[in-house]
Amino acid sequence: MSKHKFDSRLVTLTNPESFAAEQYQGLRLTVERLGRMHETQVIAVTSPAAGEGKTVTSINLAGALARGSDARVLLIDADLRRPSIGKTLGLLDGHTNGFADLVSGDSDLTKAARQVEPFNLSVIPAGTPHPHIHKILRSPRVETLLREARQHYDVIVIDTPPLLPVFDSALLSRLVDGVLLVVAANRTPRKLLGESLNLVDPAKVMGIVFNRDARPLFGYYDEYYREYFPETSGVAASEV
Repeated sequence: MSKHKFDSRLVTLTNPESFAAEQYQGLRLTVERLGRMHETQVIAVTSPAAGEGKTVTSINLAGALARGSDARVLLIDADLRRPSIGKTLGLLDGHTNGFADLVSGDSDLTKAARQVEPFNLSVIPAGTPHPHIHKILRSPRVETLLREARQHYDVIVIDTPPLLPVFDSALLSRLVDGVLLVVAANRTPRKLLGESLNLVDPAKVMGIVFNRDARPLFGYYDEYYREYFPETSGVAASEV
């Protein structure tokens, strides 16, 4: 058993037989299928605005990927303004090396990655707070690190800031293979979704993840979002 006491929302790690975890398994299958079709290895998870569940979705997706196959999975917290993955997973026990430190050159990938036992999942927290976030994200070192991560891991999931409040995710999206956009069902305005999609290369958008959706998925999806992204398959992540 894992020595960590996980947040109950992390259903793919705490309650893999639950209905909510099953929805993430569906998301995993979709991601794996798209990955085979388009050679997608590095995936950014973002949302139009704050509070839509992107971080919990990032962790649950990484957990589902780690449980569902023999793939080596790496989860990176690149939300340097409001980092939470390390705290949510209980990985802040005096360990300061993280994404910001890697980019600053003060650490290396193998030292920063934390193993989440007993899962085939490694995590790089955000690391030491940095006053110049744009400088960090614009550094050519970010691309170098992701290139190194590709050599050590089969799938890399990156939790990034919301798209609209800041431009951090737009900067990072240039370096990833695919982007998942998390929206809160019955909450995210269509206008915000449209504005968010305009900030990302359409060829990289893998899909829209519907969070907190208790209604039948596809009827709701057709009614609410089809006009903005007609080719996307929605995936519900209920009870999150």
